[in-house]
Amino acid sequence: MRSPRQILEETFGYPSFRPPQADIIDTLMAGEDALVLMPTGGGKSLCYQIPSLARPGCGVVVSPLIALMQDQVSALHTLGIRAACLNSTLDAAAVRDVEGALRAGALDLLYVAPERLVQERMLALLDDVQLALFAIDEAHCVSQWGHDFRVDYLKLDVLARRFPRVPRIALTATADERTRVEIRTRLALDSARQFVAGFDRPNIRYRISLKENPRTQLAGFLETYPGAAGIVYCLSRKKTEDTAAWLVERGFEALPYHAGLDAAVRARNQARFLREDGIIMVATIAFGMGIDKPDVRFVAHLDMPKTVEAYYQETGRAGRDGEPATAWMVYGLQDVIKLRQMMAASTGSEAHRLAEQQRLNAMLGLCEVVTCRRQALLRYFGEVLPGPCGNCDNCLDPVATWDGTEAAQMALSAAYRTGQRFGVNHLVDVLRGEDTDKVRQFGHQRLPTFGVGAARSSGEWRSVYRQLVAGGYLDVALDRFGALGLTAACRPLLKGETDIRFRRDAGRGAASARRTSAMPPADVTDPVLFEALRACRRDLAAAEGVPPYVIFHDRTLKAMCAAKPSELAALRAISGVGDRKLDKYGAAFLAIIHGHTG
Repeated sequence: MRSPRQILEETFGYPSFRPPQADIIDTLMAGEDALVLMPTGGGKSLCYQIPSLARPGCGVVVSPLIALMQDQVSALHTLGIRAACLNSTLDAAAVRDVEGALRAGALDLLYVAPERLVQERMLALLDDVQLALFAIDEAHCVSQWGHDFRVDYLKLDVLARRFPRVPRIALTATADERTRVEIRTRLALDSARQFVAGFDRPNIRYRISLKENPRTQLAGFLETYPGAAGIVYCLSRKKTEDTAAWLVERGFEALPYHAGLDAAVRARNQARFLREDGIIMVATIAFGMGIDKPDVRFVAHLDMPKTVEAYYQETGRAGRDGEPATAWMVYGLQDVIKLRQMMAASTGSEAHRLAEQQRLNAMLGLCEVVTCRRQALLRYFGEVLPGPCGNCDNCLDPVATWDGTEAAQMALSAAYRTGQRFGVNHLVDVLRGEDTDKVRQFGHQRLPTFGVGAARSSGEWRSVYRQLVAGGYLDVALDRFGALGLTAACRPLLKGETDIRFRRDAGRGAASARRTSAMPPADVTDPVLFEALRACRRDLAAAEGVPPYVIFHDRTLKAMCAAKPSELAALRAISGVGDRKLDKYGAAFLAIIHGHTG
């Protein structure tokens, strides 16, 4: 049997492990269990793929998405690894072939959906074969508090009872402390070694702006990434389709994706996104988990996600190749109201709803923070970044603030004196002294707060209310159509015992300047050769029916441009070129390089 390091170098073509891959693999090689938290693009797959090849038997990978299984299997086949998957897309004959290969010891890795794995027939089949390990991918799906909860993940503790001698590894890119405890408990991983590789993705630039004209803002942002692949997230299915159509009208290659689309259309759109360059996928949260496309240059949100975990996971789909990428978002108070309405309509215990509310508040707080966003994001996951990152909007364009104590007292007083029964629009009218039918209907023109805020614009007052909600001084009462009510936290502010500073919302000109400052693409030493290599990769991928990145990542092509190898041995020395890929593709890529340099 080859050692893990030999497999890394010969099969995968990488010269060394990234921390803590080697320690995780050693744990599994010793027959012990592991819980792994590693950021997207950090190399989680190698942590179970390599020990599956180094240990006797077949590694069984629990994967929640059919598309993810198929992509992984295709990529492994290009490396000469014997891999297969069992899912609902296979007919009876194909299932029998895979099961026969498993029984015959002809598989190194088998990908299985959790729904199938927990069936007695599947478990009985596994009883009869030699198993290298169990890998539970996207392990946060076990969390009933999370946005990706899958009920069949709760049944995976059967693996600990039925196969006590087979090591297990649970992996996720997104889990706060509560979710980690839940993973350990529900998957019976109490004695597992825990590896936390850190949550920081320094290559991602975070940019969050207030909604003004969302489509215009989006178009302005997309102009900074011409021809790049990206994802645009929307809250509703209708908005997804409307936004995709709007982008197509303006010359962008955009496709919609949501759970309500015909399954064939979804599959076709996803395949195009994975295999073609420059596609923008406009999607709901139904799209993205497990997407392995490494060269996604941006993830944009036209609506605020409901949790920091969701935001982190969705933005983490950008820049998996380690190259510069941007996470861009616009948000407003209306987003908060919509999300709270959705929460109110959902089923669940009071404790569950309270947890959802707390997580939404944390997400809004991340939007409103005036200091380094990366520090705030990492702090949420219990990680400390010693200093500002220098790669988020607040670091690059420091936010102006102002003493909002008096304005906050006015805004809170207006909410209190109107009976805590009205939404932001009416409260702004009262503060500004607007003579509206609704003001006269309730006699609010006679209140002491009527007109006290006439010196500020409606937009300024909306900003004040939004930031008071974000700070926990006001709550949105969904049973009263978004009425704003005071919380206990506002008492010291009303009494003058504390003060408050608000972020000064940028005007339209400033917002435009901020949004057009995207991270520049990484340098390519020879752009003409790089495009020629990409074309070669695209042709090879089309012939094999796989995404281009399965052949080689952009980073490997850039290394070829820099080194310009003249023979196979020099090409083999480039990271990402293993023995199998050298044999299959080496001559084709050397021919391109020779033709360019000759």
